[in-house]
Amino acid sequence: VQLQASGGGLVQPGGSLRLSCAPSRRTASTQTLAWFRQAPGKEREFVAAIRWSGGGGGNRFYGDSVKGRFTISRDYAKNTVDLQMNSLKSEDTAVHYCAVAPRGLILSTLRSPHEYDDWGQGTLVTVSS
Repeated sequence: VQLQASGGGLVQPGGSLRLSCAPSRRTASTQTLAWFRQAPGKEREFVAAIRWSGGGGGNRFYGDSVKGRFTISRDYAKNTVDLQMNSLKSEDTAVHYCAVAPRGLILSTLRSPHEYDDWGQGTLVTVSS
């Protein structure tokens, strides 16, 4: 599966951006989708994941550094996963990647990048004044 991520750019501290990711083929509702990011010289960091909950909007999980500021959402009809980023900080500057797991992941594994098989090309988010 190829993933096309978009929406990155330059924004001032305190601003907002919305990232979007579209897989090249339909993903099963039960597959976990996620966003990770990687800043220069740092390891890839878990940002957010959404997991099928059997109905409604799905279960959402967030990294500690973005909790309360970022929101992940999935449009099952459009087959997209978005990341709304508010109150952006300079430390949010990184290349952001969307990823798809081959199955629904359990809580203890969904934060690991090794559980995801398919990755987007990344979109750069720069937070600077």
